[in-house]
Amino acid sequence: MSLLPSDDCRYLNDHGVAYREASDGGNKGVVLVDFKLPEHKFQVSAAEILILLPTGYPDGPPDMFYALPWLELASGGGYPYRADRSCQFEGMNWQRWSRHSSEWRPGTDGIWTMVQRVNRALREAA
Repeated sequence: MSLLPSDDCRYLNDHGVAYREASDGGNKGVVLVDFKLPEHKFQVSAAEILILLPTGYPDGPPDMFYALPWLELASGGGYPYRADRSCQFEGMNWQRWSRHSSEWRPGTDGIWTMVQRVNRALREAA
């Protein structure tokens, strides 16, 4: 059984986003595999992005996202603002990107909303 609603799976597949569903203890999430990063922004061109799915998703909003490897800014190095904490998932130490939003619309938003939030946070990272 899929962790993601069929609309989410269809969106990811239709937009060529490679992903896998994952569980670790009571936590469930989706990992965006080899996710393309903004050009020349970080020390790598792609990363894995973890989005933890809260109980009740998609009515309940995902909160933050997490990256592997840890992303450092190419201009001067260092971690982006509010991206310097860790989160353990699947035995790995993920970089937590603390980006919150209170704009989730149950019944309207889905994984596409989170992918847009991730892309915006990566573009605007400083």
